[in-house]
Amino acid sequence: MPDEQKLVDYLKWVTADLHDTRRRLAEAESGRDEPVAIVGMACRFPGGVRSPEDLWELLAGGRAGIGPFPDDRGWDLDVLAGDGPGASATQRGGFLPGAAEFDPSFFDISPREALAMDPQQRLLLETAWEAFERSGIDPAGLRGSRTGVFVGTNGQDYTHLVLASGDDMGGYAGNGLAASVLSGRVSFALGLQGPAVTLDTACSSSLVGLHLAAQAVRSGECGLALAGGVTVMTTPANFSGFSLHGGLAPDGRCKAFADGADGTGWSEGIGLLVVETLSDARANGHPVLAVLSGSAVNQDGASNGLSAPNGPAQQRVIRQALASGGLSPADVDAVEAHGTGTALGDPIEAQALLATYGADRDPGRPLLLGSVKSNLGHTQAAAGAAGVIRTVLALQHATLPRTLHVDAPSSHVDWSAGAVRLLTEQTAWPETGRARRAGVSSFGISGTNAHVVLEQAPADPAEPAEPAVSPRAVAWPVSARSATALDAQLEHLRALGPGHAPADVGHALATTRSAFAHRALLVHTADGLTEAVRDVVPTGDRGGLAVLFSGQGSQRLGAGRELHARFGVFAAAFDETVDLLDARLGTALRDVVWGTDRAALDDTRHTQPVLFATGVALYRLVESWGVRPGHVAGHSVGEITAAHVAGVLSLDDACTLVAARARLMADLPAGGAMVALRAREDEVAPLLGDDVAIAAVNAPDAVVVSGDADAVAAVRARFDADGRSTRALAVSHAFHSPLIDPMLDAFARVVDGLTFAEPQIPVVSNLTGAVDGGLTDPGYWVRHARGAVRFGDGVAALAGLGVRTFLELGPDAVLSALVAENAPDAVAVPALRRDAGEEATVLGAAGALWTRGTGVGWAAVAEGTTTPHAAPVPLPTYPFDRERYWPTLRAGTVDAAGLGLTAAGHPLLGAAVALADADRTVLTGRLSRRTQPWLPGGPVPATVFAELAVRAGDQVGAPRVEELDLVAPLSVGDRDGVALQVSVDSAVDAAVDSAVDTGTGTGAVGGRLRLTVHARPPPTTRRGPCTPAASWHPTTAGTPSRTPASGRRATPGRQPAHPGRGFATARSSPRSPSPTAPPPTAGACTPRCWTRPCAPPPRSAGTPPPTPRPTPPPGRTGSRA
Repeated sequence: MPDEQKLVDYLKWVTADLHDTRRRLAEAESGRDEPVAIVGMACRFPGGVRSPEDLWELLAGGRAGIGPFPDDRGWDLDVLAGDGPGASATQRGGFLPGAAEFDPSFFDISPREALAMDPQQRLLLETAWEAFERSGIDPAGLRGSRTGVFVGTNGQDYTHLVLASGDDMGGYAGNGLAASVLSGRVSFALGLQGPAVTLDTACSSSLVGLHLAAQAVRSGECGLALAGGVTVMTTPANFSGFSLHGGLAPDGRCKAFADGADGTGWSEGIGLLVVETLSDARANGHPVLAVLSGSAVNQDGASNGLSAPNGPAQQRVIRQALASGGLSPADVDAVEAHGTGTALGDPIEAQALLATYGADRDPGRPLLLGSVKSNLGHTQAAAGAAGVIRTVLALQHATLPRTLHVDAPSSHVDWSAGAVRLLTEQTAWPETGRARRAGVSSFGISGTNAHVVLEQAPADPAEPAEPAVSPRAVAWPVSARSATALDAQLEHLRALGPGHAPADVGHALATTRSAFAHRALLVHTADGLTEAVRDVVPTGDRGGLAVLFSGQGSQRLGAGRELHARFGVFAAAFDETVDLLDARLGTALRDVVWGTDRAALDDTRHTQPVLFATGVALYRLVESWGVRPGHVAGHSVGEITAAHVAGVLSLDDACTLVAARARLMADLPAGGAMVALRAREDEVAPLLGDDVAIAAVNAPDAVVVSGDADAVAAVRARFDADGRSTRALAVSHAFHSPLIDPMLDAFARVVDGLTFAEPQIPVVSNLTGAVDGGLTDPGYWVRHARGAVRFGDGVAALAGLGVRTFLELGPDAVLSALVAENAPDAVAVPALRRDAGEEATVLGAAGALWTRGTGVGWAAVAEGTTTPHAAPVPLPTYPFDRERYWPTLRAGTVDAAGLGLTAAGHPLLGAAVALADADRTVLTGRLSRRTQPWLPGGPVPATVFAELAVRAGDQVGAPRVEELDLVAPLSVGDRDGVALQVSVDSAVDAAVDSAVDTGTGTGAVGGRLRLTVHARPPPTTRRGPCTPAASWHPTTAGTPSRTPASGRRATPGRQPAHPGRGFATARSSPRSPSPTAPPPTAGACTPRCWTRPCAPPPRSAGTPPPTPRPTPPPGRTGSRA
């Protein structure tokens, strides 16, 4: 029998597995030909393009993004403009401004690792985040998902900069420079678990990546994929290298298919696309920007040259792409061509297009041909993605941008061979009665070709409808990783156009943006946009959350009316509770609380039930938003609400308890009094008698007494006489006093009939001021009605349990002020306030919780307010807080010893030599804004001269610079550098007016050495002399500036008449001997600590100096430890 059962179980398992296999096979078969939707795009291209919207503005305006070579990458522009090795045939290209900038902290990357990372990796991280955001996807929500990354590249020349850098990169260069890490780092940073592939097919890389991504999502290998390519030219190697082949246009412009085409123009950029199957995109509510109908990739094979285009191969890949989508050439209206502007490649591509799309085509509807390279240049590995993004934008706008720089269609192409027309003017997309379609081509220099066919996004069958609720206030939750980024995002949102409903904006912020530590809540009302709250989520212990329920005194007319109309959860809970209470009291509580009779509301028969109903409804509302307190408590009747929401009492039993309590108290004879005293409990207790009692201890020095009116007045008089603060409370009865005793027996009989359960949330007791386990005892609630409310003790106890945030649920902010007196380090947040709009106030309260780290489900908050089937809201993407990270290049390495010199081992000085015919040492170097990009425009800071003086003193064993005079200012041009000579006397002469003190370490003034710094422009056609101090006229050089050895920047003189020349001398005043420097503290010695205990020993000029730690001058160098 056991064996038979095993067989049955096995057969069941095999059958189930077979059914599952068939299901998955059917899904794979059905998905093989399913269209793939492009749901998101992000890009950065030349011309200041930082988004697809920017790109369309550039295209529609007929502008190009070509400009001069960048001056912030350390390129030798003189060499590039020359005619020797390393020269470029053009001085222009397409470049990304700020390519060196990055926000490493956003991705938890250290500054040193950021510096070691290829800028292409940095761009990919930021642009990938933007691409997902623009898809309506919270990037953080993708962690653990089967999302793929397919990234195209065509080189990592940043390696050369890292190898030539003197910066400390902490061993991060291996990963920072690896091509495989381009895709892998994106997957790592976002936690994506689909395939991560970096591919290099040169110029076709990004289009091949899109093809592979489409195959991956169709096959189910990943549910979502990111595809594209990136190129950043960190060195000018592409320009100098391609110039040797004569392939660059002198003006840097791609003149695609033009008769005047004279070469390509190199550019850089990044383009990324987010794709998923069309059915998934619709099911997930993602925007469908376009549909990838077909795609194909092939190779030239053994053609007429490795890097030569192959027309037949291009024809084949086009036909394969059409076949994969079940399309004919006539089904395609336009083609975004590879179109590099070369005299060889363009005619071959044009002939292939004429043979495929142009042949047998209606001459009245020719294929429309263009290329985005005429606007952006050849963005290399990003070129295919750039073409796709341009085509998607054209499909959306039903407009085909013109191709620039076309003097006339190329005479090397037989345009009569087919119906193909070059787009020399912006053209409206032809109406065909079917979906608009366009092809995109991309061909790699290695022979790998790609072609895709894009189709207009299908129309959404559902029309936008009216929202279920029209809110008076809408929450816009905003967050960032830094305060600066938060300010920027708030500014962007305030500038958001009026084209979308505020509720849709709020919902998009809640569902498509990640939550970070720096948070703010904007509340949109008819009066505009208001910042309700801003805070930073604690990085350590956030503390707990406690909910407090208000007691009598917080009631107000109209409480809950706005919330009842706005939030269905509040309305349902309020209505259910009020109906149960009305049945027990025989009243109409809605008419009381939403009426105009204040006296009726203040009648405790109504007050207590109204407060209970309001508290329950408020709790159910915030509970539906995901707010989960760690503790609950209440003030007097508020504790009954706390017990109910904690699970001690069912709603039915809680209503019975509240109704009986209110009715029995209301039936007591009127009279008695209650007075609040600013006094301690031990001061009040001796004054009490049989007819007066302490009703509440709200804070250490805040006590309420209750009882017979005369007795209460006598207690009050004692404190009035002492000048203490007292206040009579407007009450109908003396609650929590001996005057309540007559109702306790009847109340006990009611309570005995109720069912109690253990609390699911810890409840702090009014009777003990601590978490109490006695709430399930019926007698507890009788004592609770009579005993003192120890609210202050309860708040203090909660603070001791780690509670740092208190949420007050009630009609008004009554308990929040008491929280501050008992837990000064905590924050109290009232859900509602008197004389304030309820919707805006409760949203602000939720925002206050959220900004302190409490989870709030903003999508649930917005439920019912959004526009069904509305177009996605184009929210601003994350404003990265970028800083510059670029290597500091060492000066060109030369064998100084082989030249008879001593290596200086310093970023500004290359070599040192002791002169044979003079007792002097000279150190030489060069200042250039290309190799020292931290140098500011204008005069060189005095700290640079101080650094030179310190290094020279180090060379000759003089430990301290006493005083530095700037005799003439020195400026460094953007392109030209200046040669430096630092001359320092080697012999000690106490009579010489000098700047470098040899020191003795004993406090006596030793001999001083004269040191001068000379500079001159680099040699060009004629060698210029070093400028001596005497050559500067006072009107030119100005009064010499003076900076002490502390290194503070001196005020430079006027700009020199000959920019690039300058002179400085370091010296001391003979009337002011150098004071003895204090001994350094333990552990404080550094190579720049110039007191004798830390100073290097004197050495001869021939002794190699120690390599000091470079001290960067002011300004960012790119290297941050």
